[in-house]
Amino acid sequence: MTAWLFTSESVTEGHPDKVADRISDSILDRILSEDPDGRVACETLTTTDRVVLAGEISTSWSGLSDAAIEHEVRVAVADIGYTLPDVAFNADTLVVDNHLHEQSGDIAQGVDRGAWRQDPNLLGAGDQGIMFGYATAETADRMPLPIQAAHLLAASLTALRKERTIDYLRPDGKTQVTVRYEDGEPVAFERVLVSTMHDEDVDQDQIASDLGAHLAKALAEAFPGTSIDGAEWLVNPTGRFVIGGPHGDAGLTGRKIIVDTYGGGARHGGGAFSGKDPSKVDRSGAYAARWVAKHVVEAGLAERVELQLAYAIGVPRPQSIHVETFGTERVDPVRIAGAIAETFDLRPGAILLDLGLTRPIYTPTAAYGHFGRPDFPWEATPRVAELKAAAGA
Repeated sequence: MTAWLFTSESVTEGHPDKVADRISDSILDRILSEDPDGRVACETLTTTDRVVLAGEISTSWSGLSDAAIEHEVRVAVADIGYTLPDVAFNADTLVVDNHLHEQSGDIAQGVDRGAWRQDPNLLGAGDQGIMFGYATAETADRMPLPIQAAHLLAASLTALRKERTIDYLRPDGKTQVTVRYEDGEPVAFERVLVSTMHDEDVDQDQIASDLGAHLAKALAEAFPGTSIDGAEWLVNPTGRFVIGGPHGDAGLTGRKIIVDTYGGGARHGGGAFSGKDPSKVDRSGAYAARWVAKHVVEAGLAERVELQLAYAIGVPRPQSIHVETFGTERVDPVRIAGAIAETFDLRPGAILLDLGLTRPIYTPTAAYGHFGRPDFPWEATPRVAELKAAAGA
C-alpha cells in the first residue's frame, strides 16, 4: 500500500486578500451589468481604513464615476461584515483612493476587432499566458478533497458568523486541511487547522469547543466516505486573533491563486482571476480548461486530467493544448486530445458565448474557490455524450 498526506488551505471572505478580490469583482460586475462588453482590469489594495484602486476600465456606461466606484467599494466591504466600530477597517469610515483609468488603446486594438459575437475570430486573447484546468474523480464535484474540505470550513465559519450562531466571530479567518491518501484514494482527515478573528473578551477554550462541534459535523456530513475519527484539531493556535482583516495585514487582489483553484493539487499558470473581465484569458481560459477537464472525467475517459492552454495576445486560437491523464486514462490520451479539439471551441470569443461570461456573475467567485461549485457555468457538463462519441468511448 502507498500512503501519503496532502494539505490545502482556504480563507474566509473577510481575509484581507479576499476583501481585495471581492471589491475588484464587485466593480467588474457593476460594469458588466451596464455594459457586457466593458473592459476591466481592477486591482485593489486594502489596509488600515483605506482601499486603493488601480488599473484600467473602458466602458460605454455613462454612469461611471468616482462616486459610483466608491459606492461599490463600501457596499462590498459592508456585506463582508466590516461595519464594527472598534475595527480599524470600516465600510463607513474607510478612505477610497481611486486610480483607475482607461485601457490602453494599443491593447484594445489587438483584442477587439469588431462583431465577435457573430465571428469569434474577431476577439483576440486579452493577453499572453498559460492556463491550467483540472478534474479528478476523487470527489463528486470532481475536485481534490483537501481544497474542498478547506473551502467548506471557511464558508462554514462565515455562515456561523453571519447567522449569529456563534456571535463572537469576526470576518477574518483561515482553514487548512490535511488528508491521508492510501493507494490514491482519500481515506481520512489527518489534521484540521482553523484560525478565526474574534471578539476580545471570548475564551479560547470556548472558541475551540464551539468550532470543533460545528465544523466536525459539517465535515462528516459533507464527506461521509472520509473518516474524521482521530483527526487532530488546531483552533487559533496562536491563542489570540483579535486584530485581523486589512488592519492586521494588507490585502491584494489575486494573492490567493492556489486557494482560488485546486489547493496545490494541480499546476497553476500564474495569472489571477478577480477584477478581470472575461476577454482576459487568465480568467476565461482557466474557466474553459476546468470545463473541459471536468467533461473528460464525467465522460469516464480518465480518472484524473489536467489540461494546459496557451494563448498569445490578440490571437484567437490557442497556441497549444496539452492533456495529461497521469496514467488514469481509459482511452488513449491522443484520442482524448483529438476529441477535445472536436468538441470544444477554445477561442476566447467562443468561450465567452458558450459559458455566458459577459454577464455580471463574478462577485460570488471572490471567496471559497472558483471551481467545484455547481452554480458556476463552467461546472456544467452538457457535452459529455458528444465528447464520448468523439473519443470513440
